[in-house]
Amino acid sequence: MVRDPLDNPVSATAPVVAAEGEVGGHWVVRARGDLDCDSIDPLFIALWQAVAGHEVVVLDASAVTFADSSFLSLLIDVHQRTQLRVAAPRPALLRLLRTAGVDRVIRTYATLDEALAEPPDAP
Repeated sequence: MVRDPLDNPVSATAPVVAAEGEVGGHWVVRARGDLDCDSIDPLFIALWQAVAGHEVVVLDASAVTFADSSFLSLLIDVHQRTQLRVAAPRPALLRLLRTAGVDRVIRTYATLDEALAEPPDAP
């Protein structure tokens, strides 16, 4: 797992978890590439570590090119334990979230900045 500063560009050879870090009190996990049952483990680990210590976890999905049911399952599990926000999903990923009905329970944002700008929900 790579823990680069969030302002570094992601290279073409970067792993599924491109970067992690705190931004404005929220923990951001930047994912990239195809997320399926064969590649999801690094993202699973990164999100579960984030859940343990952060009230808000933002998944920057702007570089996610494919996702399957294992990704959806992970999002639902994480959402049940923290305030999960999915930022900048591409049209295909947004369509998957809508088709599965996940967009009704997990907030999506057009940009990472929008996801970071909203304060945490009241307990």
